Amino acid sequence: MKSCIELLKELISAESVDKNSTNTLLTYCEKWLTERGLTCHIVENAGYKSLVAQIGSGPKTLILNGHLDVVSGKAHQFSPYVVEDRLYGRGAADMKAGVAAIMSVMVELQHTPLASQVQLQLVTDEEIGGKNGSGYLAEKGYHGDFVICAEPTQLGLGIQAKGILQIDLEIIGKAAHGSRPWEGENAILKAHDIFQQITQLPFSLEKSPFYDSPSINLAKIQSGDVYNKVPDTCFMSLDIRFLPNQDEREIIRQIETVAGNIKIHAIGCPVTTGPDHSAVKALACITAEQTGAPAKIFGQHGSADTRYFSKHQIPAIEFGPSGANWHGDEEYVEISSLEIYMEILKKFIMTFH
Repeated sequence: MKSCIELLKELISAESVDKNSTNTLLTYCEKWLTERGLTCHIVENAGYKSLVAQIGSGPKTLILNGHLDVVSGKAHQFSPYVVEDRLYGRGAADMKAGVAAIMSVMVELQHTPLASQVQLQLVTDEEIGGKNGSGYLAEKGYHGDFVICAEPTQLGLGIQAKGILQIDLEIIGKAAHGSRPWEGENAILKAHDIFQQITQLPFSLEKSPFYDSPSINLAKIQSGDVYNKVPDTCFMSLDIRFLPNQDEREIIRQIETVAGNIKIHAIGCPVTTGPDHSAVKALACITAEQTGAPAKIFGQHGSADTRYFSKHQIPAIEFGPSGANWHGDEEYVEISSLEIYMEILKKFIMTFH
């Protein structure tokens, strides 16, 4: 455990906020793992590097996935420090604690007889979308039978995640003099009405076991250029996070009934891992044994690199230690939870088959 904490401090100290700095940190991780007996393979795409290492043998493969990049932070956040049970620093929770844990577990178990293969994946671009890291690895066949992304989950199992549908709409009105708005058709007001209609479409009112509804965020709106003119064009952008059981094609069809043609900016697959999956049930059982409380199983509202594996019908979950304030000030991980997390991972790996 001591070596894991020391590794975590080294990872936090690296200001891995862009491609070059995160690639440099990945090289450090390669050296750290190699010096401790693991063989590492480096995969590169569009200048972003990923690391793959493997232990064990058997017909099935468990993937432990983690990202080394972090969002930008203040200078002092890259100087880790400990107060009681909390280790503070940028990336302490999201997700260098998880990375330090899965690296340490791989080293610790490399000579242990295992019934399955365990593949470590370290990537460098999750915070900006992940397509050149986990996305590229998944496309190139780095697959397994179950994936754990070591995101911070308070030792809960984030087994599902909403899909992403980001769209742009152009709303056409009619120009008129600002003093006589009744002679025109205000595109901004028309866009507002369309947005309200979208929030009442059938897809937006649906529920699923882990979610009360999809989320629809009015992310951007652009219109008007002068005070004394009724705007005749409005551009509106929506960020829709749809339920794992929903089809984005049907959502698009419904929106087009009230908004006309739309332009698709991005689509991301939902994560659809079920609570009855054998690996989920086994991990939940081990977690309950180690924590003394029933494991919390839930769905994430945001997305992580799990979606790239779900796209290939590979069961994937988010599972990591406890912490708080990621992407904000005073980010920390709870050291005691990191120790429990490692014990859970080791027990799960040794029984995975």
